[in-house]
Amino acid sequence: MANITEISVEEKLRALYDLQIIDSRLDEIRNTRGELPIEVEDLEIEIEGLETRAEKFHADIKEQNDQINTKNEVINHAKTLIEKYKSQQDSVRNNKEFEALGKEMEYQELEIQLSEKRIKEFGAKIAHKEETLNELTTKIDDLKNHLKFKKEELEGLISETQKEEEYLIEKSKEFASKIDARLLASYNRIRTSSSTGLAVVGLERGAPKGSFFTIPPQKQMEIAQRKKIIIDEHSGKILVDDELVMEENEKMKSVIKF
Repeated sequence: MANITEISVEEKLRALYDLQIIDSRLDEIRNTRGELPIEVEDLEIEIEGLETRAEKFHADIKEQNDQINTKNEVINHAKTLIEKYKSQQDSVRNNKEFEALGKEMEYQELEIQLSEKRIKEFGAKIAHKEETLNELTTKIDDLKNHLKFKKEELEGLISETQKEEEYLIEKSKEFASKIDARLLASYNRIRTSSSTGLAVVGLERGAPKGSFFTIPPQKQMEIAQRKKIIIDEHSGKILVDDELVMEENEKMKSVIKF
């Protein structure tokens, strides 16, 4: 078996174009899913953010309820003291002690009034937060139902092409292994920077596929000779001649058999 570095330029071009055919079919499969994977991811992120917000509302409501319980304890304690001071007033020996106990009772009454006011404020905050939380919970439930629908839709699309995709991924690795590392890196770099995922293209009416810039006749002859790898100066893609394209398309029909 020949070493990868020993294969001819023509064999390299054929291997690159074959790999392009496989990778383009993989792109087609993944493109059938459209924006669904992104929609699913966005929904998951949105739900996670809303759930975090809902957790904060739950924590705030708990804190407000704890404050209400504290204020109720203050009220109960104040009432106990008032009853105690009333009882003590019945046994005082002079007006000074009676008035002092009266002032203590007035202070505790103020404590009760202040605590009751704070309880109302906390109650109003809780009511507002619970209303917002209910709206938030409804929105989360709606989004989860939508997410479930989108996931099922995506899983359905994936299951339809899963076997073909897995097969082509293995074939892509197999064909990529026939190409030397430097050339493969160039191919992947061109593919990544291309909006169509094309790194290796044939000529259509004298211009690279997808381009309006005609290749000069002399350059077209060089491409057809397959003596060196030629990069289109405008698109940055690797160029192959029409005859090679037709031959490899026909050959690869037996490889891409789905």
